[in-house]
Amino acid sequence: MTAPAIEPDPQQWEEAGVRFELDGETAVVTLCNGKRRNAQSPAMWRALAEIGRALPGTVRVVLLRAEGVSFSAGLDRAMFTPEGIPGERNFLQLAAAGDKDLDETIAGYQEAFTWWRRPDLISIAAVQGHAVGAGFQLALGCDLRVVAVDVQFAMKETSLGLVPDLAGTKPLTELVGYARALEICATGRWVGAEEAVATGLANLAVPAAELDDAVRDLAAALLAAPRSAVIETKALLQGAAGRSFEEQRSAERVAQARRLRDLAGLGD
Repeated sequence: MTAPAIEPDPQQWEEAGVRFELDGETAVVTLCNGKRRNAQSPAMWRALAEIGRALPGTVRVVLLRAEGVSFSAGLDRAMFTPEGIPGERNFLQLAAAGDKDLDETIAGYQEAFTWWRRPDLISIAAVQGHAVGAGFQLALGCDLRVVAVDVQFAMKETSLGLVPDLAGTKPLTELVGYARALEICATGRWVGAEEAVATGLANLAVPAAELDDAVRDLAAALLAAPRSAVIETKALLQGAAGRSFEEQRSAERVAQARRLRDLAGLGD
């Protein structure tokens, strides 16, 4: 890993509604504006993106959690008002931007949602209460999701005349299939814990009081395996959908050869 590309500023991150903590090989990212149900803003997205860039190379597991009754109620609705959020462009101003400017702006927003699936780490979202729109997509950005039994996912963008554009459509489709993903997005309906587990959207559902402990237990289990083996396995699984059966068999052989030689001290 290269050195961090930015100078970390935890105080600025917390002002944007995100707290960062480092515990050995585990990093904990907490949405900490529970009084406002962790409504999201461009400032929060910049903080999340910066955390991803500044993450130490020693981190193997990242936990994403949230304070308060809801994981995230989605985008701060002030973005839809003429006044907007101080220092940020509102939706009318974004709509008036040129094609290149608008594309780059949305790409910048997406950065907060995309680094969680990096090949060198595993990310786990601990989700309670409402996870709406941008909140749903942030949870989808992680590799794994553990939910409280009171969780309510919803993709409300379509009902607002928009589309989900924060990198959530691909993982949602991969997890639940095209037909169900289309139905969830087009109707904006609520998805509870039971359905989330049954469809593969969530790995596990537990009582809200046990959520943090369940996520910590999962993190400990992930850390118990050698890092290099986990990285190779994650790469195999991430690439499986784009390979034929024979190509996947070949990828398995190549990966195993690397592991055998590393274990025998014969690696590069």
